[in-house]
Amino acid sequence: MLAFILVLIFVGLFVGLVARLLVPGRDSIGLIGTILLGIVGSFVGGFLWELVEFHKIETHHFQTVGILGSIIGAVVVLLLMRATGLERGRGRSRRRF
Repeated sequence: MLAFILVLIFVGLFVGLVARLLVPGRDSIGLIGTILLGIVGSFVGGFLWELVEFHKIETHHFQTVGILGSIIGAVVVLLLMRATGLERGRGRSRRRF
C-alpha cells in the first residue's frame, strides 16, 4: 500500500509538471498543487479514454491510461482551473472587470 502511494505521488508530480510546462502561463499552485493536479489529471484522463474508446463513462473500476493520457487529463484540469479561476490566489472576488 505504501509503495502504491509513493508511486502515485511521484507519477502525479511528473504528470503535473509536464502539464504545467505544456500550458503557457503562470500558475501559483505550489508543489502539493502540482502533485494533486497530476493525480486528478490521471483520473480525468482515464474517464476521457473510457469515453473515447467505449463511448460511455464507467466509474466502477480503475483506469490505467498511461502517462500520455494522464498528461492530457492534467492539461484539461489545468485549463478548467484557469477558466473558472479556482487557482490559489485568484479568487472570484479579486477579479476586476
